[in-house]
Order: sequence, then C-alpha cells, then structure tokens
Amino acid sequence: MQKFPMTAPGLAALEEELRFLKGQERSSIIRAIAEARSHGDLSENAEYHAARERQSFVEGRIAELEEITSAAEVIDPASLSGDTVKFGATILLVDEDTEKEVTYQIVGTHEADIKRGRLSITSPLAKALIAKRVGDTVAVPAPGGDKSYEILNISYG
Repeated sequence: MQKFPMTAPGLAALEEELRFLKGQERSSIIRAIAEARSHGDLSENAEYHAARERQSFVEGRIAELEEITSAAEVIDPASLSGDTVKFGATILLVDEDTEKEVTYQIVGTHEADIKRGRLSITSPLAKALIAKRVGDTVAVPAPGGDKSYEILNISYG
C-alpha cells in the first residue's frame, strides 16, 4: 500500500471533509433524491438526475478520502530539524528577478494549497528545493522561462 506523507493539520482537514460528506452531504442527497422521485416520471426528471450525479461524485470522493486517510503517514515538522530543505520545512525564498519574497511550507500532495503557501512535495519547485541549504539558488522551469529563487531561511515547526 502506498503511503501518503502529510502534516497533522492536513490529515485533520481531510478527515473533517470525510465526516461532512458521510454525514450532512449524504443525508442532503438522499432527501433531494426522495423529493425528486415524488415528482413522478424519473426519465425526464432533471432534479433526480442531478441528485444522482451529485451522489455519484460524493461517493467517489468518500472512497478517495478513505483511501488517503487510511494510508496517511503523518510527519510532524516540529520534530524535524537541520539546515537542509525536507518535507515539512517552511522556506523563505526570494525571486531573483523581482526581488519579491515568498514563504512556502512543503506538504503532502493531498493538502497542498498554493494560495495558503502550502507547496506539494511533488511540485517542480519543491523537488528543486529538497536537500538545498540557506543561500542556495534553485532554478525551476516555468511557462514564461526558468524562475530562479534564493533560499533565505529554512525552519521547522
């Protein structure tokens, strides 16, 4: 079985989504299907078909979340240390072209959210950063050409 590395908050968020889908969302879909059935002919009932489609999506997501959470390998960044970048590290970078600073934490694939500064371990930038030290420069291919970043700080916890 494949293990999925992730942080404790990432696992908690996925477990919360799973609880919501199994509880509230399933109940809501069952009510919607029952109400749509009460309208009569199901062959031309758009509400019924929409509810069944939603049910199919939700059941698929539940199965996916159950697989991910059962195979999660929680890694606590606070228990890590060192002067190189690894999973769980929070890295302060500076874009060498724009001089703009940005902070990312390297997290598991299923908890990544670039808008919140949570960078997937499988992303090109994270792959380029792994095993680098403060002061190192990394180049990452981007649609507009390679982007270069310098590592200003690495922290854990």
